[in-house]
Parts: sequence; structure tokens; C-alpha cells
Amino acid sequence: MTTRLLTVLVLLAASAAARADGPIYLCVDAAGHKELTDANKPGCRLLDVPGNAAIPAPPRRPAGAPQRAAPAAAPADFPRVDSAEQRARDADRLGILNEELRNEQQKLADLRKEFNNGEPERHGDERNYAKYQERVAQMRDSISRSEKNIEALKREIATIR
Repeated sequence: MTTRLLTVLVLLAASAAARADGPIYLCVDAAGHKELTDANKPGCRLLDVPGNAAIPAPPRRPAGAPQRAAPAAAPADFPRVDSAEQRARDADRLGILNEELRNEQQKLADLRKEFNNGEPERHGDERNYAKYQERVAQMRDSISRSEKNIEALKREIATIR
């Protein structure tokens, strides 16, 4: 057991890709079982692994404290867009999203028609029932994906108005 643990530690130390983001402790319980962990518990000792620099934990916010984002200040040379130009861009975006929504709704209608309430017509190459069931499952997935796309497009359109 000890040689296996040492082998793992040597491989971790030798690997350039292996990098510890915090301290690593070796813990041995009363039964002699060894555990590698990032928590310092009683009976644990800090391992000296290359790249194992102790990184301080970020400060914790009190429970229920609102999360605040620092306001982003635009640089002085940041390009500004005229409000009329922005309205034109928003109108173009709205037109594109509405077209995508119409296409997705048509696709959903076609999928539902072909799905036929869970009993689509069997194709000639589907003599095997499992093959038919697989196609029906794929159709169900396509319908679900199309419904989710429609919801997402509607949410996106609502943010423009």
C-alpha cells in the first residue's frame, strides 16, 4: 500500500501537467488507511509536492449578503454608438430572431405531425421493432429540443423590446 501511494506521489510530482491548486495533506486513520485530501484534519501532515504553494482562500461573504459586481467603466476611447444606430441594430436583431422563431415553430409543427402522437408510420427498413423505437425516441428528443429553442428565442426577443 505504501509503495503504491509513493508511486502515485512521485508520478504527480514528476508530471508537468499535474498542478496542485492548494495544499495536499496525507491523512492516516487508526486502521492505517491513507487518504490524500485538501482539508487539514487531525492526524494529517502537509505533503511537500512541487507547485504546492498555499493559495489563500477568497474571503467569504456572510450568508444572505447580496452579490455585488463592480460597475464597469468604459475607457475614454471606447467607441460609442448613436441611439438611432442602436435602435436600427436592435430592429435588425429582432427581425432575425423573429424569422428564426417562425422557422423553429414550423419545424416543430412538422415534427409533431410526423410524430403522430407517439405512433409515427413505420418505414420499410424498420422491420426490427427496436429500430422503430430508436427513431421514435430520436423524434421525441427533436421535439423537445425544438420546444426549448422556441422558449429561448421568445426569451431573447423579450429582452429586446
